[in-house]
Amino acid sequence: MPLVPAKILLDDAVKNKYAVGAFNVNNMEQIQAIMAAAKETMSPVIIQASRGALEYSNLIYLKKLMEAAVIDNPEVPLAVHLDHGNSLETVKQAIDLGFTSVMIDGSLKEDSKTPTTFEENVEITKKVVEYAHPFGVTVEGELGTLGGIEDGVGSGEVNLTDPDQAVEFVKETGVDSLAVAIGTSHGAYKFKEEPKLALDIVKEINKKMPELPLVMHGSSSVPKELVDLVNKWGGKMPDACGVPVAQIQSVIPFGVAKVNVDTDGRMVITGTIRKILTEKPEEFDPRKYLGPARDALYEMIAERMKDFYTAGHASEIKDVTLEEAKAFYK
Repeated sequence: MPLVPAKILLDDAVKNKYAVGAFNVNNMEQIQAIMAAAKETMSPVIIQASRGALEYSNLIYLKKLMEAAVIDNPEVPLAVHLDHGNSLETVKQAIDLGFTSVMIDGSLKEDSKTPTTFEENVEITKKVVEYAHPFGVTVEGELGTLGGIEDGVGSGEVNLTDPDQAVEFVKETGVDSLAVAIGTSHGAYKFKEEPKLALDIVKEINKKMPELPLVMHGSSSVPKELVDLVNKWGGKMPDACGVPVAQIQSVIPFGVAKVNVDTDGRMVITGTIRKILTEKPEEFDPRKYLGPARDALYEMIAERMKDFYTAGHASEIKDVTLEEAKAFYK
């Protein structure tokens, strides 16, 4: 199965009331772990790359790794997504690389830190939609802002999504999915205690637009066992706290079709590597610590895929050609 537009995965998720895990990558081991988990659980999956990841991999390396993921796992429905694109030029670059889905974060200016006005958000998002759809590429927009800053993205301020504005935004821009701000936050230090998210916002938007796929950013759970793993072996992550899986699960039936997870993956990799190098300080072969880190990441991602109810749905998603994808937007 070739790469598919994220729209295929997300529409099926809304229809069948599950969510697709969207996992950020920077290197080969992460991609291998994600694909192994998707293959085991028979889950569709979205691999995401931020602008920082594209720069880190010098573009072409990440592109070829994603192509390898398709060749090695032909039975897994896979979309490749640009996370937090900040301009039309960035989106064009991702589409040129073969991405089947892009996010334009029009909630922030190109510096990725300063909030925009509603009108500015609509303007840039509409331009991206008009450019991407003729290529059969899915577009995710964002309305409202999350707390925290990760990978250089974020204003550090929380501005919750207004459901009525969401209806206007989708109508004006033509986006395929909408990232909503309900109180989640980027990074590992999301909250000081278990969060009280504005879950009613999701339900209200879903009531107004029941077929629209919604996206939860900043949704790593930052479980205590991962914090303890990092800290036990020399790390310093006091008071790290994320979004409980149960809260995510509670809104999946209300149109949440894509759940972004990045921090949990970073933590499990870092904790595993720290443990190995502490226990075996004589070790210098990268394969001896990157391999186990990949295995630990695979286990965590497989668990998340099951949490989001994606298991068993991959066989229901049909292959889609590029021409069929383009037809969605005619």
